[in-house]
Amino acid sequence: MGTITAKQLKQKTGEVIRRIKSGERLTLTYRGKPLAVIEPTIKNDIKELNRVNESVKAWEKIESTLNSTNSEFKNWREATEWVRNRS
Repeated sequence: MGTITAKQLKQKTGEVIRRIKSGERLTLTYRGKPLAVIEPTIKNDIKELNRVNESVKAWEKIESTLNSTNSEFKNWREATEWVRNRS
């Protein structure tokens, strides 16, 4: 991740935008201290969608496995109640 100062952002806005569009994340500093992170939103949106899709696929696999087994419980509530009462 690159770093730019507030002054550089003001003086070279076009260059900063090009860097961000190319996928670079930049830390914006003001008076030597980190102030913000500037990053491309599209890349982040795609990462988030991939993360969600992976979760959905994992749950589909879990549900498929559960549906293909013979469970002694009708649902998770019944199983939870059984676990609580066995002590």
